[in-house]
Amino acid sequence: MQTVTTLDPLRRALAVMRQDGPVALVPTMGALHEGHLALVREARAKARHVVVSIFVNPRQFGPNEDLARYPRQLEQDSELLRAEGVSLLWAPGAEAMYPDGYASSVSVSGISEGLCGAARPGHFDGVATVVLKLFNQVQPDLALFGEKDWQQLAVIRRMALDLDLTSPAAAAIHAVPTVRERDGLALSSRNAYLSVEQRAEAACLPRAMDAAIAKLRAGEAHMAVEDALKADLLAGGFASVDYAEFRHAEDLAIPLESRDKPLRLFVAARIGATRLIDNKPV
Repeated sequence: MQTVTTLDPLRRALAVMRQDGPVALVPTMGALHEGHLALVREARAKARHVVVSIFVNPRQFGPNEDLARYPRQLEQDSELLRAEGVSLLWAPGAEAMYPDGYASSVSVSGISEGLCGAARPGHFDGVATVVLKLFNQVQPDLALFGEKDWQQLAVIRRMALDLDLTSPAAAAIHAVPTVRERDGLALSSRNAYLSVEQRAEAACLPRAMDAAIAKLRAGEAHMAVEDALKADLLAGGFASVDYAEFRHAEDLAIPLESRDKPLRLFVAARIGATRLIDNKPV
């Protein structure tokens, strides 16, 4: 596995790889876990070469968020990727991604504005900007993202469509289902922040979501189900709930009583100082 940190070596390495077959990109912020490795394995099944990027993107963190303490473990991550047969690790520093004088940003309106977009102003501008840069830098034949960050996935798909980054002949953005621990909690780099007691309490999140989905399927009104879900999470040990909402899966519109489109349940809640997110199909 090659590791590169600047653009010129990246482009030289990619030019050689493309002569040998398709290239897949898996963008990450490091602190890799089985959820990330599931993306890598899916990428290896779909392409000759896999490029994984590790970059903790400062532009998607707010001023009071966890940028400084976000886990960074490049050496350990490198060993995991090497064992998975990754061809190249793209690990730029902030100076390579945002050099002096950098002044551009990408904003995807509408789909980015509710849910995490409301709780984290500017977050999805940072996500869209860095993903567009990664697409331009690597120029992958396909890119893989996890369904756990469903709103992020929707924003990236909208950006790719609007900016002509994909074509009907190459559906370049692939979604990979959320990987969960045995008790149902979605894998996340931020799970490492939880104490033993908080980790045990966090397991109520997927259970409460499953119960809410069952109530909606049984015919209960979605707003009443959402209110009950919030109460269940607070009773289970969560300090606050940013949102617990049913939305249309594709455009993230808020559903009325009509349920003629596929729905998903989206939740963001805080346990201690840690903010956990999850979503499930209805």
